[in-house]
Amino acid sequence: MKSYHLSFYKITFAILLAFPIVAFSQSGKFSYLRPSYWRPYDKSGINVFETTKEEDTIPYKGMRIRFGAGFTQQYQNLKHENPDALNNEVGSYENYVSTPGNKLKVITPGFQTAQANLYMDVQLADGIRLNLTSYLSSKHHNSTWIEGGYIQFDKLPFKGKFWTDLMKVTTIKVGHFEVDYGDEHFRRSDGGQALYNPFMEGNIMDEYANEIGGEVFVQKNGLFGMVSLTSGMSEGNVDSLDKLTNVDGDFHKDPSLILKAGFDKQLNDAIRLRVSASYYGNQSCGSNAFSDQYLGGGNTLFGGDRSGSNYQFVMEENSINPNNFSDIGTPLAFSGRFNPGFGKKVNAFMFNGFLKTGGLEFFSTYETASGRTGKETSSRTAKQFAIDGVYRFGKNENLFIGARYNTVKAALADNAWGTGAGPIIYDGDITINRVAFAAGWFITNNILLKTEYVDQRYKNFPSADYRAGGRFHGYVIEAIVGF
Repeated sequence: MKSYHLSFYKITFAILLAFPIVAFSQSGKFSYLRPSYWRPYDKSGINVFETTKEEDTIPYKGMRIRFGAGFTQQYQNLKHENPDALNNEVGSYENYVSTPGNKLKVITPGFQTAQANLYMDVQLADGIRLNLTSYLSSKHHNSTWIEGGYIQFDKLPFKGKFWTDLMKVTTIKVGHFEVDYGDEHFRRSDGGQALYNPFMEGNIMDEYANEIGGEVFVQKNGLFGMVSLTSGMSEGNVDSLDKLTNVDGDFHKDPSLILKAGFDKQLNDAIRLRVSASYYGNQSCGSNAFSDQYLGGGNTLFGGDRSGSNYQFVMEENSINPNNFSDIGTPLAFSGRFNPGFGKKVNAFMFNGFLKTGGLEFFSTYETASGRTGKETSSRTAKQFAIDGVYRFGKNENLFIGARYNTVKAALADNAWGTGAGPIIYDGDITINRVAFAAGWFITNNILLKTEYVDQRYKNFPSADYRAGGRFHGYVIEAIVGF
């Protein structure tokens, strides 16, 4: 859902000019009140998962609009190496010609590109809210573009006791939105919005999918359940499928089914407990020749981030064209992450636990997924485990320290790129481990300064793979504003 700079600025400028008029005409005075049933973009949004059904304290007196934003700026001092890879001193990309090899990109300490998100939340009616999220600056694309937009119904404009009672426990979402698979996506960094995450990154196997569809979420007395049906792809797609990237002969496109259930409750003044189980499944997600020429499928559950990694250029081949894909390697937007490549078919399960007692909180993830590309005929598996502990202290818990461990074990698809010497044949599972230590200071509820030391290692990759014996380590400092 890309957009051009000029068009976006014209639209934004027009909205900003119209906003005071709308606010004044609806309420009789200038108003900048928050929307109802909404997650704040500042410190008060931390450890908020799905929005609650608590009765809103702001009465509806007409349409109101709120603009918010998230900004990040990072300073990175990371080093990387791949001592077990063949030809690890060879590899370049010059004049659009790749020289095969496994040399890693040369990186030095410095500032990363700043990222910025823009949020527009509109209270359209009592209990009906619209959200539009835009990336003003991100690592995935260098132009302003739309992440997604949706309408959330916490009340329906129908009269009758049945509808009133139903919506006391039900939330309905329709549009182009981030699917509610697992709980990790509520804590990960998303472009300029990094206040919720005590660390720099989410999971190594990053789960993010922004798809077109609908969602029904029901919650009562701490119990909750959700069912969602989406398109299965990050963008609209009415193309016919391509035979070259779907060699399995299956050319139809299935929707994605997402299920979730769990328990979330403040047990007493000191203890909050949340546990959840989630499922994401798509049995045939097709693509055309241009949408996914490498993976042979259109699903992006493990590679759909629309902003980019907060580690830049780590464990990336020197032969990669910074502006595009080369014939070998991975996109620079997702440095330090791992995509198992389940673009054609995927079935994933995630189990999460969250415990907060006083200033101490623990969050854990166990995930198992299977799937394949359109160029494969049998499924592979990938498993992930992550656990972190964060201690928040000081006035209003404005300081924190944390530690995190994350590991991935997966079977990779054989591929025909990497060294220029023919396909790399993978025999056995690979493993990636990450250890991270973080500390942060909320200068105000809207301003956060945090730092992280990270050490990530790649094991059991064959020597023909550029990640063989890989490791990156060092520190990143990040300044964030959210409102």
